[in-house]
Amino acid sequence: MTNSIGHDPEDEIEASRAPLLEHLTELRSRLIVCVVALFVGFGVCFAFSTQLFLFLIHPFEVAAGMVAASKTGAHHNPFDLIMVLMGLKDAPADVAHQKFVFTALLEQFFTKLKLSAFGAVVVTFPVLAWQLYRFVAPGLYKNERGAFLPFLVASPVLFMMGAALVYYVMLPFIVWFSMNQQIFGAGISVELLPKVSDYLTLVTSLLLAFGLCFQLPVVVSLLGMAGIIDSKMLRAGRRYAIVGVFIAAAILTPPDPISQLTLAIPMCLLYEVGIWCVWIIERGRKKREAEESTDVVAV
Repeated sequence: MTNSIGHDPEDEIEASRAPLLEHLTELRSRLIVCVVALFVGFGVCFAFSTQLFLFLIHPFEVAAGMVAASKTGAHHNPFDLIMVLMGLKDAPADVAHQKFVFTALLEQFFTKLKLSAFGAVVVTFPVLAWQLYRFVAPGLYKNERGAFLPFLVASPVLFMMGAALVYYVMLPFIVWFSMNQQIFGAGISVELLPKVSDYLTLVTSLLLAFGLCFQLPVVVSLLGMAGIIDSKMLRAGRRYAIVGVFIAAAILTPPDPISQLTLAIPMCLLYEVGIWCVWIIERGRKKREAEESTDVVAV
């Protein structure tokens, strides 16, 4: 039985079934590659979990040495700690062995598992992004595929920029502030003995939060390419975006103004970068439309 325009609905279903099965097969193969990449990345990160852990606690180790050296007459501040971490200044000699604790039998093991899983996502992100691009690329026009590729490069670069801001700027201030809350008096001492899981949870949460927040120009640019937003809309909503950025910074960072400003100020700058990127996209789109209209008139 056919419909009013002479097409059999069953034929239409059969015609669409093959492309659908091809897409599902393609999706399955891409997911398999992503899962294998994550497992390999997890295995590599777990094998080097001790080195990763030592790298992440290095700011605490340096800060503890500098705080201890301050008791002997040396004068240090968190900016000295930042310079030491960046290799611009020599670290003071280790004064005492730094101690981290764990209070459950399997806490250290599960902490290594969490750290390895976090590292696997970071390390394999280029592979995951490439598989996503290869899956959606057949549905894009040639110029759209060319425009999408720069974001695959920009996304991990921006993530690493956010992570570097945490490690070299924000984390030193947090550690320095925490170390200076210790109390040593006659007959009593209040000493900081951080738990392994608590410290790494804080660090990895900040790294992930800053890395994702630094994706703002990529997200804004993709929305601009899709025509969902434009530069005029972004400029008009600038004041609301700034308020939202400071609210997000207050939620995602520890409750101190330095940490909040460390995230909020770069986010505001990245919002302006996003406006600029969307403006460039709009300019290129208008140029292409003008050329196409000129070609049509010529024909």
